Amino acid sequence: MASSQPSKRPSKVTVAGAGGGSTGQPVKFARRTSSGQTGLCPGCKEPYKPNDGEDDGPTGSLSVSGPDGKRAMSLVRQNQKGEFDNKGLFNETSGSYGIGSAYWPPDDGGGGGGKGSGGGFGDPADKPWRPLTRRLPMPKSIISPYRLLIVVRFIVLCFYLTWRISHPNDEAMWLWFMSIVCEMWFAFSWILDQIQSFVRKEPPLVTANTILSILAVEYPVEKLACYISDDGGALLTFEAMAEACSFADLWVPFCRKHDIEPRNPDTYFSLKGDPTKNKTRMDFVKDRRRVKREYDEFKVRINNLPDSIRRRSDAFNAREEMKIFKSIRERGVDPTEPIKVKRATWMADGTHWPGTWTNPSRDHAKGDHAGILQIMLKPPSPDPLHGSGEEGLIDYSDVDIRLPMFVYMSREKRSGYDHNKKAGAMNALVRSSAVLSNGPFILNLDCDHYIYNCMAVREGICFMMDRGGEDICYIQFPQRFEGIDPSDRYANHNTVFFDGNMRALDGVQGPFYVGTGCMFRRFALYEDKTEWGDRVGWIYGSVTEDVVTGYRMHNRGWRSIYCLTKRDAFRGSAPINLTDRLHQVLRWATGSVEIFFSRNNAFLASKRLKWLQRLAYINVGVYPFTSLFLIVYCFLPALSLLSGHFIVKNLNATFLMYLLLMTLCLIGLAVLEVRWSEVSLEDWWRNEQFWLISGTSAHLAAVIQGLLKVMAGIEISFTLTSKAVEDSDDAYAELYLVKWTSLMIPPIVIAMINVLAMVVAFSRTIYSISPQWGKFVGGAFFSFWVLAHFLTVRNTSDNSEQ
Repeated sequence: MASSQPSKRPSKVTVAGAGGGSTGQPVKFARRTSSGQTGLCPGCKEPYKPNDGEDDGPTGSLSVSGPDGKRAMSLVRQNQKGEFDNKGLFNETSGSYGIGSAYWPPDDGGGGGGKGSGGGFGDPADKPWRPLTRRLPMPKSIISPYRLLIVVRFIVLCFYLTWRISHPNDEAMWLWFMSIVCEMWFAFSWILDQIQSFVRKEPPLVTANTILSILAVEYPVEKLACYISDDGGALLTFEAMAEACSFADLWVPFCRKHDIEPRNPDTYFSLKGDPTKNKTRMDFVKDRRRVKREYDEFKVRINNLPDSIRRRSDAFNAREEMKIFKSIRERGVDPTEPIKVKRATWMADGTHWPGTWTNPSRDHAKGDHAGILQIMLKPPSPDPLHGSGEEGLIDYSDVDIRLPMFVYMSREKRSGYDHNKKAGAMNALVRSSAVLSNGPFILNLDCDHYIYNCMAVREGICFMMDRGGEDICYIQFPQRFEGIDPSDRYANHNTVFFDGNMRALDGVQGPFYVGTGCMFRRFALYEDKTEWGDRVGWIYGSVTEDVVTGYRMHNRGWRSIYCLTKRDAFRGSAPINLTDRLHQVLRWATGSVEIFFSRNNAFLASKRLKWLQRLAYINVGVYPFTSLFLIVYCFLPALSLLSGHFIVKNLNATFLMYLLLMTLCLIGLAVLEVRWSEVSLEDWWRNEQFWLISGTSAHLAAVIQGLLKVMAGIEISFTLTSKAVEDSDDAYAELYLVKWTSLMIPPIVIAMINVLAMVVAFSRTIYSISPQWGKFVGGAFFSFWVLAHFLTVRNTSDNSEQ
């Protein structure tokens, strides 16, 4: 296995924050035409076909006609006054739609697309190519023993299972059979796992800070555009973004002038330590004080927006009622009859908000509102624009004060249509950004994730622009989280997955797409007269659309890269208490079950998917089913203690030898994994604990939910109730928030029965005429091992960044 690192050489390309594209020079490109002409796909290296995709079937352009009795989606863009109509905004285009400068063809042409056919990154200046990335091989002192231990453990496991099958427990065949079935499944699951060694709604202030961090990223301003998708169509979000654009005039130049890091103002002003460290300009303290004061006022305005919108709307609605009442009196109609006036939500200019109203009505409710697209910051000029040094203001005379283009978008929704949640929103962003800016690369961020490393975009671009990088479909960055308790008792950081499994996949065909912190090549999302969400773009039909989308790209022959930067590229928030964490895992596991029963199952993958990558994707769909065997195996120690029998007839030397060898292999593999992935032992143990907790709760529920949905078409949900905590001064008060959910029942029952079984077995052994301490110790050891996974320890140490 090898890992890759970018060099520090910047590249002149375009990038988009929060799912958009940006302005670039258009070039000719290879594309499949409606007449059947073909060009080469850079992923699979084969010509496009009339029906290119993983499966056969009819394809066509995007249909906008509604079902019988339903209104069709208008695909019309409106402003707040409804004065203009850009019907072609989301329609198919006949030009360079969807590609732009996303792909550089060679000059000699090729393929059936004319001069622009073919593929590859050319060098117009014919100069020697300077490498932008390098491969760092894993040290043999770590990887060789690691592979050797995997082979040794596999051999020992084979011998152990053979011995277990050939030596049944005649006294308790039921116990022996249950244990051997579970152990065989665990062995199969372990083999799969060795291959990897493996927009939710956010408060407006959080979203505004995310946007500010994107606008201030270290990248050529004219080649950057930011798009935000507000799927709820809320006026609160719209006006919060307008406030963010206003504050960006001050914040972004301040970041450039003083090399501020991180460029999320809320995080920056919350950092502990000396803010003047490594700052050389004499006016830094004065500038920082001024910006801090402006940011405090900005937060007050954002937090007051809900009340401001409500008061404004009440005033305008009262005015409308008075107009209607006056009109009724002039017509001589009985004024005692009740006046019915829609309780609209009003914008500051005195017009109705076209999106969702606070009091929903027809055409203004969630799932039923017009589409909105507003350019809040226009595209900047190509030349730098310096500020002024007027008295009383921050001196920006030597700072480029231009801001990237920023676009607010809320896609149209109508009742009776399946809008495909996040996947549908992302596809709408891809298509609209292709019309407005058409950047070759797209950076996808959730609204609760912000740019923590302003150079991260440049580092990711290095992989795309390097020689041989034309077959890379996306660059996945690790997810890093803030606000989690120092001990991370519920494995919220997920370090074993992000620093272990994902790095290992980087040595095969590439890491999974995990939904955020990912840079895409627009060309890999390219479509021509195919249905979005079916073969290209973000794929529909699963709650884990991110994994399915990445799988489809790998299945077409593309590869991906895992980019680990020295300073975290992005940071975000994560569920902190157990219940929220379990419901998050439930959603992921439910998506995996849906993948297993769909045509996206890796068993049905094409030959372009490498066999090691295929096994990794198979594990994605299989791992929730381990819960069926895990929950049985967790009850086996208790059943053994209560029945007086063990999974083997006698605790002989052979059984103990196999158990010792497998334990030593497990410890050795854990130590080596910790060394090469740089995961701490505490994080590794937390991951093991939460694997058992989630495996006996959320994963089991996902399997049941998935089977009911597939076989009977029944959908169930798991509700939760909250009990607030009184200690609001505790930074991690939410961690101790009690939220009851039915997902907690299986782990609680397992723990109670194991404790009860240990007490009963101990009492029976003490008062027995001929006590069999060997069977008790064996059963008690495994019961204690199960209970140890449910034990979490509170750590109140402060790990805040200094």
